[in-house]
Amino acid sequence: MTKYDDLLPRFINYVKQETRSDDKSTTIPSSPLETDFANKLKDELIAIGVENVRIHLQNQYVLGTLKSNLDYEVPAIGYIAHIDTADFNAHHVNPQIIDKYDGNSDIQLGESEYVLDRASFPALENYVGHTLITTDGTTLLGADDKSGVSEIVTMAKYLVDHSEIKHGDLQLAFGPDEEIGTGADHFDVADFGADFAYTVDGGPLGELEYETFNAAAAEITIQGKDVHTATAKGVMINALQVAFELNSKLPTHDRPELTTDREGFFHLDKVNGTVDQATMEYIIRDHDKQKFNARKAAMKSIVEALNDVYGENRIQLKMYDQYYNMREVIEEHMEVVEIAKQAMEDLGIEPVIYPVRGGTDGSKISFMGLPTPNLFAGGENMHSRFEFVSLEVMKQAVDVLLKISELNVAKRK
Repeated sequence: MTKYDDLLPRFINYVKQETRSDDKSTTIPSSPLETDFANKLKDELIAIGVENVRIHLQNQYVLGTLKSNLDYEVPAIGYIAHIDTADFNAHHVNPQIIDKYDGNSDIQLGESEYVLDRASFPALENYVGHTLITTDGTTLLGADDKSGVSEIVTMAKYLVDHSEIKHGDLQLAFGPDEEIGTGADHFDVADFGADFAYTVDGGPLGELEYETFNAAAAEITIQGKDVHTATAKGVMINALQVAFELNSKLPTHDRPELTTDREGFFHLDKVNGTVDQATMEYIIRDHDKQKFNARKAAMKSIVEALNDVYGENRIQLKMYDQYYNMREVIEEHMEVVEIAKQAMEDLGIEPVIYPVRGGTDGSKISFMGLPTPNLFAGGENMHSRFEFVSLEVMKQAVDVLLKISELNVAKRK
């Protein structure tokens, strides 16, 4: 047997279990589907031989330890992944396996009308000869982040089965509700017991991320005045029209579909309503803290100006920060990035380091005092029916986790 024998069946098993999180819920986890998965994962870790396996009472992370087999101390490493999937259909995930993708053909997604075509998804050319796992076109896949969960568990089983491989303490954590931005809110750094950590939640081969957005959410409620259209002049206040007016006052170019690299944005994620009342939900993003604060101030100023026009505080704004750019923390602990970079290079993987246009649980955990950059897990086209992952890249992710542990031991001899 190789270290990878269980990787594919483990991954397929995980993605077939629905764990979509619920942003309207107030429970932890946000969905009982996540609780079911967590309990099964706990049992699996115990069966593998991971020690101190438990579910944290407050944050509902599944935790476990691979205890050091050294006769000297080295820093404890944490490996973290999330069990929930994103806001896209995740019911009855039915993955299909493309063995040794030839690179010359588009991939029909099950019996659906959708095709993973090379023109729209040129990254397919990177996977010639790979075994690809795709959706059947009706759901997402869940490689975000069940690829990361699978890779960490596969690594753990390999180390348990091969006690001759020397390692320090390895702390494992599998958390809920990352996709709705609340999973790491109650992460218990002291209980976790790691000196540095990595989320295994990135995309294609080589991704190594330690710079994320600063992030905020804005929830807006607009109270209109609905009267008959025959007598509307000078009386009606159409909440939907006010919503359109508010959106028009934001910078035209500052939208995700028009920005790249370190350019921030305002993203209108949801709008609902009638003449009588409308609601809007925005996410606000910027890598630069000063620009981030300026964006929040601009949103507040627009709402205040429209309230001056329409009176009676018809527009209510609730705005709150979600996470911050973890570079502020990581740049004081660059050895955490360097050991991961060296691990990849030693394995012949070119590190791809760039500012990620999003966030990870590591964004919050780093600000709790545990430096936690992000490693690739292999997924492409996440949060969509076009999501896929390469089995070969997942194997390389397992190798990187093992190599980081090996380097951690070697550096302290």
